[in-house]
Amino acid sequence: MRAVEQEIGARGARDGALIVVAGPTASGKSALALALAEALDGVVINADSVQLYRELRILSARPGPDEEARAPHRLYGVLPAGEACSAGRWRALAEGEIERCWREGRLPIVAGGTGLYLRALLKGLAPVPSIPEAVRRRARTLYAELGGPAFRAELAHCDPEMATRLVAGDRQRLMRAFEVMEATGRSLADWQRETPEGIRAGLHVLLLDPPRAALYDACERRVERMIAEGALDELEALAGLELDPGLPAMKAVGVRELLAYLRGESALERAIAEAKKATRRYAKRQITWFRHQMSEVDVVSDGYEAGAAERVVRRIEGALLTANS
Repeated sequence: MRAVEQEIGARGARDGALIVVAGPTASGKSALALALAEALDGVVINADSVQLYRELRILSARPGPDEEARAPHRLYGVLPAGEACSAGRWRALAEGEIERCWREGRLPIVAGGTGLYLRALLKGLAPVPSIPEAVRRRARTLYAELGGPAFRAELAHCDPEMATRLVAGDRQRLMRAFEVMEATGRSLADWQRETPEGIRAGLHVLLLDPPRAALYDACERRVERMIAEGALDELEALAGLELDPGLPAMKAVGVRELLAYLRGESALERAIAEAKKATRRYAKRQITWFRHQMSEVDVVSDGYEAGAAERVVRRIEGALLTANS
């Protein structure tokens, strides 16, 4: 295996090989990415918007010290929970790590389930300029004063196209559309129509799409494992930071449901049941997104079966060697 590994590592670095492991939560992305990294002299690069935050090791199911000792992991726990990370910022960080892998002769393996991050990497981002903080404050204040339906109606006066696309409850995207129009005088839809540029690489995308029943069972077991590993203590420490509830870290799956227990608003059993339900729903939304937004992918539907990772590794070995022959 080592001879194959060295050949793939050297050639992959020269030719810009890149593996992406995508899929819904609890589908086995981290385990598969680690197996690939071990077999192919690779580096696992995080593409999960919550695993970026150092305070959420358990709640985000971040790879632990044992996994990190088996292969290099990058962009895990690198930001404080008080910071928001955009898709553009993540892409810049990820591109830096990918380039670093190529320079070092290692295979970059991007793994995660945040669809917007992966789309930013693979297809590029519309070149929307930065938004002044004063405009952001105005958008937040106006939304708080008006509420979703009235704010959407206000947006319709200046940007009817985006108002038509968005629902009244989509607070984040409504405010984003308003901010872009206020700051640039152009609709966000106009910016999005400009041709973006994705990463240039010898790309192989793996999409994990296990059977629905097995995925939902894995979601529930993940929540149980988090509780057993100390998720409530981690969440109590996070709550003690008194962060803006609109920050990505505070909107992680399960945070709202488990906080209800810590605040005395829910029994523990009910909070855990609600966290499981939220995790299943999130996985379902991810599945829908990936099926509609990602094309030209290698679907892995047997990820939970014995030997599945080994079969995928052999498949990727063959693909990389063929591409570089």
